[in-house]
This record gives sequence, C-alpha cells and structure tokens, in this order.
Amino acid sequence: MKISNTPSNSSTITGFILLGFPCPREGQILLFGLFSAVYLLTLMGNGSIICAVCWDQRLHTPMYILLANFSFLEIWYVTSTVPNMLANFLSDNKLISFSGCLLQFYFFFSLGSTESFFLAIMAFDRYLAICRPLHYPTLMTGRLCTNLVISCWVLGFLWFLIPVILISQMSFCGSRIIDHFLCDPGPLLALTCKKAPVMELVFSTLTPIPLIILFLFIMGSYALVIKAVLKAPSAAGQRKAFSTCGSHLTVVSLFYGSVVVMYGSPASEHGARMQMTVTLFYSVVTPLLNPIIYSLRNKDMKKALKKLLVRMAIIKKINNQWWPGHGNTYMTENKFHILTEKVLIEEIED
Repeated sequence: MKISNTPSNSSTITGFILLGFPCPREGQILLFGLFSAVYLLTLMGNGSIICAVCWDQRLHTPMYILLANFSFLEIWYVTSTVPNMLANFLSDNKLISFSGCLLQFYFFFSLGSTESFFLAIMAFDRYLAICRPLHYPTLMTGRLCTNLVISCWVLGFLWFLIPVILISQMSFCGSRIIDHFLCDPGPLLALTCKKAPVMELVFSTLTPIPLIILFLFIMGSYALVIKAVLKAPSAAGQRKAFSTCGSHLTVVSLFYGSVVVMYGSPASEHGARMQMTVTLFYSVVTPLLNPIIYSLRNKDMKKALKKLLVRMAIIKKINNQWWPGHGNTYMTENKFHILTEKVLIEEIED
C-alpha cells in the first residue's frame, strides 16, 4: 500500500481514520459500555454452546458439531470489529494503521463468507436428516462432517485473498478519513488516488457470488424439507421437524436479510449512516442473538446448557469445600466422585 504526499496535514497520517459514531465524549463512553456488554454477552453465549456440545456426549452429532463450529466462528466474527471499535470510543485520533485496516478487511469478509458456507452445510445436514432419515447415518458420517467443516474454513478464507492483495498495491490520497467503524471496501476504494474500475468489478463480483449461490442452495434445501415435512403422517412429527429447522431459518433470515440490504442494492441508495447501521446489525447484533435463538428453540440444547450450569456449580462448590482452608493439595479420584454426587443431589433437591 502506497501513501501519496499531499499538501495538507493528512500527509503526516500513518493510516486511516475510522470516524465510527461521532458524538460528544459522554456519548462515546456510553457507547463503550453498551458495546462492551454486547461483546461479553456474545462471547459468553457462543462459548456456552461450544462448551455444552463438547461436554455433553448426546450432542456429539453432525448437527451440533456444526453448531459448535458456527458459534466458534461467531466469536471470531464479532472479534474482528468490536475490540477495535471499543478502542476508538476511548481514543482521540481514532487511527488504524494501513496493515491493521487490511487485516480487518480480510478477516471480516473472510469470516462473513465462511458463515455463508456454514449456513449452507447446516441446511444440507437438515435436508439429509429429514428427507433421507434412513440413510442419514451412512451419508453424514463423521469423516464427511469433518471434511465439510474444513472446506468451509478454507473456502471462506481463500475467497477474499485476491481483493486484499490488489488493495495492498493501491495508492491512497487525501484525508484518508473512513466514515465507518470498520475498513469497508466502499469508503476504502473512495480514497484511492485514481479510480480503480477493475478492483470495483472484482469486489462487486466476488461478494455476491457466494451469497447468491449459497442462498439459493439453502432455499432449495428447505423447500425440499418443507415438502417432506408436509407429507409426514403425524402432526407431532411435523412440529418436531419445523422446530428443528425453525432456529436455523431464523438465523439465515437475520444474516441474509441484512446482507442483501447492504450489498444487494447500489451504494448510492443508502448513505454512510445507513451502511453502518446495517453492517452493525449483521456483524454485532446477529452473533449476539444466534445463541439465544438456538437455545430457546432446541430442547436438547437447553438440557445441555442446564447440565453445563449444574456442572459449573458443582465445580465451584467443590473448590469452596475442599481447597480453601483445608490444606489439601491432593484429592483422590474416589473422593472427587463422592463429593460430586453429593453436590449434584443438593443441586437437584434445590
């Protein structure tokens, strides 16, 4: 990335300035507290799903393994933007280095495309489970599930590698002020010293291709699922199938709805504030809502989360009863299991 000399004060700037949400100092502190709480809740919610899937043997199935990977992805997706946003709330210059801007651009869009791939294979998994129930165990094997997960991560991170390399070779002039809270391609390309039609064409092509193809794949999968569910003889079976797929469809609607509004229409149709609002929704709000959606609509997940909370309470009581003040640096495995059973009975009785 090249820095052009300018006659203005901006010639001393060593990176871009992310304006974010301009407001008085008191407002910046309020936003810092708000987004800090959202970030922590997002980490806790998605982390709880990961722990529940890892610790509950009943959830060691392709559906929940994919969900755990999806939650892991959401943690990194929100981490690609929020920590830097929080730092800017307390900063006076709101500066991000050129390399930092490129890294944020790459990870944000790579993780976003990876999320699209994960939503697609999760829809494929539900299609096999509902439309091919007898063949599901032989089709969706552990090996296939692992290969699909690896493919999602690899394809997602390879997809935007070329645009990042091209942007790194471009020259930027002027104030280098980005009216956004992240390094979005629209404001970034507007700061180039000369128009880059090839770069704009590459990005405008690469962005919608996975979104459109994967969205059509998801809709096709669920069209077949709905068709199969409506043919089910029992109403209970229909309710169970719709309950299983409902949470995933809700997440798909939240993600693709906001992304289509953002990138499915010409940039001239929405201003900078609108762009930031929509981007904020699918990059920060959606990762916060996803654990709530999956846990509220799924009985197995709710049971696993309750079991996780009980286990954490047991560990806390064991630490309180045995380690402090007892002088014990060692506990036999037999004593550990006896105390675990005792505390578990107390939790159930409570």
